[in-house]
Amino acid sequence: MQPPKMAISMSKKKSRPSKRVVEVEELGFYHTVLYKFLYRAPATLLLLILLFLWSSTTTIISGNIVHVCVSSRKLNNLYCLSAGAQPNFEIPTPVINSSLSNPAGTSGNVKEIVNIVREDPSPIIKNSIDKTRDEEVANAVKDVEEQLRIHRSWKSNSNLATCDGRGIFVYDLPPKFNKDLVGQCGDMIPWTHFCEYFNNEALGEPIWKLGKGWYQTHQYSLEPIFHSRVLRHPCRVYNENEAKLFFVPFYGGLDILRWHFKSVTNDVKDTLALDLVKWLESQGPWIRNSGKDHVLVLGKISWDFRRNINSSWGTRLLELDQLQNPIKLLIERQPWHINDIGIPHPTHFHPHSDDDIIAWQSKIIQSNRKSLVSFAGGARPDASENIRSILIKQCTATDNKKCRFLDCNSGGCDRPESVVELFMESEFCLQPQGDSPTRKSVFDSLVSGCIPVLFDPFTAYYQYPWHLPEDHGKYSVFINQEEVRQMKVNVVERLMKVSVKEREDMRRYIVYELFPGLVYGDSDSKFEKFQDAFSITVNNLLERVSRLESVV
Repeated sequence: MQPPKMAISMSKKKSRPSKRVVEVEELGFYHTVLYKFLYRAPATLLLLILLFLWSSTTTIISGNIVHVCVSSRKLNNLYCLSAGAQPNFEIPTPVINSSLSNPAGTSGNVKEIVNIVREDPSPIIKNSIDKTRDEEVANAVKDVEEQLRIHRSWKSNSNLATCDGRGIFVYDLPPKFNKDLVGQCGDMIPWTHFCEYFNNEALGEPIWKLGKGWYQTHQYSLEPIFHSRVLRHPCRVYNENEAKLFFVPFYGGLDILRWHFKSVTNDVKDTLALDLVKWLESQGPWIRNSGKDHVLVLGKISWDFRRNINSSWGTRLLELDQLQNPIKLLIERQPWHINDIGIPHPTHFHPHSDDDIIAWQSKIIQSNRKSLVSFAGGARPDASENIRSILIKQCTATDNKKCRFLDCNSGGCDRPESVVELFMESEFCLQPQGDSPTRKSVFDSLVSGCIPVLFDPFTAYYQYPWHLPEDHGKYSVFINQEEVRQMKVNVVERLMKVSVKEREDMRRYIVYELFPGLVYGDSDSKFEKFQDAFSITVNNLLERVSRLESVV
């Protein structure tokens, strides 16, 4: 089942005769305005488009600058396309408004609606603009898909990295950029013993109940995990003149996390990012190629590093001009930036060898799946557009053989083994988006052999071109969230119609084709038969650097 290209909804209410207040509602989280098309559009058509945008989104005029903004309440963002007197359009950037009381670095649920009073356009103009808008949305999604096609073109054809002439140089950054941040773990999240998650080279404490290779890994531990692995990579070189790829081990996610629950100025939040740029600009390899052969791994979502000047959330790291050329590997990419690449969230499984992978494959393929459907999560009562409450209601209206619900709001998900065991006993795992489109739980379900059910294409389909296939039907089921929101579909009943053979085919593909490439091996792992998520990522980076060099 193929996902729709874009889901758009908005509500409008009368405020006085011939005028209306436009409330900007959810637009499928990522509403993309096709700036290239606007640039090429004739003046008349451009005017029609702007008139439509005036009536259906938030249009703010400041001087000779037009700002077309779309609100997403999942991150409380305004995504703005700004146009001046000349046809010079900027890529949309987030304006985030958030409360410091928001937990664990998510972007809050404070509902913000922008009210603009506008004259109603005439029906003739509106009909013409509706058609134009549909074309714009379709073309916008094509742009996102084209970026993913480019990312996939960088994939290495070899299962094993050849290091001949492709050395990896790991910068020995001053400790304030990484080790010292880990040292502040005790003060990062007030209600969590966060330091425990950095034991065993950031894998966390072992989970013996699940077996060998299972750890209490935190979802924001990707930066030190990746750093430990790259330090031991066989292609690592110690002479920068022998390197083709330069790894910058900056723990930017931990830098952000330490300020989430403290009242500090934006200047304080940006201090380390600016210091990093200053440090890099003093390095010869950076100067030679303007950072194009450099890579950063960031363990939080892209939006946390793209703070707008009108916001207080996160840092401006990825908005700095100097950091536009390097590749940024993130657990959630920003779809308008070609150098943002999504890589898997870290799961709790970190195999050491091929045998560990094979043993787990055997276990999950034979697992007794007692329930058809399960959902591990919590409702979002303060986000009316979120479909979680509907899914919970549909699930709990049946018996446990059809659907089981694990309430994370009541602490049911505090123990990772509870979630993994639930997924191992389920055919399908519901994966609605939370405070942002992506969800670590998607990877937890895949590692458990549970078929993920997705409701937004940005949850996975537009995120991970190196680790998930373009044919999404091989490993997942897609159900349009608008159909759920409008009560047009009962998800449990829909999944009951998926045949046993279809389930088995998807599960075998997940277990034997996808699973090994979705987990990060431990720091000393040795794989001969398989590539894990780390190996796939580094091999593709080396391939990209080689191609860049041949072009230059």
